[in-house]
Amino acid sequence: MLKGKTALVTGSTSGIGLGIAQALAAQGANIVLNGFGDVDAAKAQVAAAGHAHGISVDYHGADMSKPAEIEAMMAFAAERLGRVDILVNNAGIQHVATVQEFPVEKWDAILAINLSSAFHTTRLALPSMQKANWGRIINVASVHGLVASAQKSAYVAAKHGIVGFTKATALENATTGVTCNAICPGWVLTPLVQKQVDAKAQAQGISTEDATKQLLGEKEPSMQFTTPEELGALAVFFCSDAASNVRGVAWNMDGGWAAQ
Repeated sequence: MLKGKTALVTGSTSGIGLGIAQALAAQGANIVLNGFGDVDAAKAQVAAAGHAHGISVDYHGADMSKPAEIEAMMAFAAERLGRVDILVNNAGIQHVATVQEFPVEKWDAILAINLSSAFHTTRLALPSMQKANWGRIINVASVHGLVASAQKSAYVAAKHGIVGFTKATALENATTGVTCNAICPGWVLTPLVQKQVDAKAQAQGISTEDATKQLLGEKEPSMQFTTPEELGALAVFFCSDAASNVRGVAWNMDGGWAAQ
């Protein structure tokens, strides 16, 4: 379905971003990865997913808190693969503390990486999408873009911001072939969430299994994690012709979290 298209996925060396990159690769899209950690393993997994289509997989290590590096990444993608047809803004970090105890530098970093980076990639991707009259911008928000949790003020603010930015971008391009939508996952067992499970287990002196049940039980009625594969399938749908009039939505895949 996406043969000949290029997808850039930020924060895609593990977790949700990697799952989305694999799903798009399986549809024939060339992929530009971004992120930290085991880059070679991520490239190999994405290449394997798109093997039948002979896709290319590139990588750029831009720090998503730095606009100049984001500009370099977007120029790299355009130079290597023509243009970015599908932009997935997924890069994100987390810090947990009450408002009055929240370190100022952590607040600034979370807003830069979780919110401002999406503005920078989008402003740079839009001109070529508009010229071609086809493009898909998918912002990975969170259920925290729809509801809040205590001690996550920066993350909640950034994710609510992403949902608002998604709507504004969608409206500005409403009469074109460029769409912009947000995905709002609940708990996904990523390295970020595993750290929260481990911290809960340690703090309460309970097993990881019990800590996992407690984490899900507090928020997610389905009592099961959303998977990167499920989120990848939703991203593929957003790229399909069937979703050509899906514009500006914040689509929660959260096991009933926001329905409560």
